[in-house]
Amino acid sequence: QVQLVESGGGLVQPGGSLRLSCAVSGITFGINSMDWYRQAPGKERELVARISGTGRTDYADSVKGRFIISRDNAKNMAYLQMNSLKAEDTDRYFCHIVHLMGDSWGQGTQVTVSS
Repeated sequence: QVQLVESGGGLVQPGGSLRLSCAVSGITFGINSMDWYRQAPGKERELVARISGTGRTDYADSVKGRFIISRDNAKNMAYLQMNSLKAEDTDRYFCHIVHLMGDSWGQGTQVTVSS
């Protein structure tokens, strides 16, 4: 069974940084894209960043230049470095992967940007 566990969320002041991590277990090969989504209560889940199996990255316009997605295939990990955080980045962040058996989601980690 494929499982994703996010960590690294928390409370940070505007302008600060956080690094989210996503640990993937239950699969050792065949992970294609690794993504980070975010969702606020009552709103649709939004794609924040994606990294393909070849390392190509894509970002939502709202985070370009501030967030960096990366992955470590040897460790089955994905990361999201978030810099220059704004109040509007406050959301629950979810890790998502597409793999040979389908796709899987984590439970999310809360990021709150507030002074």
